[in-house]
Amino acid sequence: METQETAVTVTDTAAEKIRDLVASNAADQALRVAVKGGGCSGFQYALALDAPKADDHVFEHNGVSVIVDKLSMQFVFGSEVDYVDGLQGAGFTVNNPNVVAACGCGSSFQVRDDAAEQTATV
Repeated sequence: METQETAVTVTDTAAEKIRDLVASNAADQALRVAVKGGGCSGFQYALALDAPKADDHVFEHNGVSVIVDKLSMQFVFGSEVDYVDGLQGAGFTVNNPNVVAACGCGSSFQVRDDAAEQTATV
């Protein structure tokens, strides 16, 4: 079983981009991975640089910090954050094993019904 330390991982490419972004902003910030309701499939990711709050989960992986709030944790547990630079633009992506369906444009997703139950012990 995965531990909290590996609940959200970061690829080498994403870690390098996060380090660049943090260096040009406040040093106490990290990448926040959040989930909010919306989109045609039910949920959307909200990624931003932010400072951790008292009740957040903070993960150190690949030399960078990732912040996940308690509500979002049930949806992103086991995910990997990557940074891609392709023909359709550049940005962070979340490779989430809990996703069972996504919309055609890829901006929203659905998760397994039991995802919250599996992460209740986190």
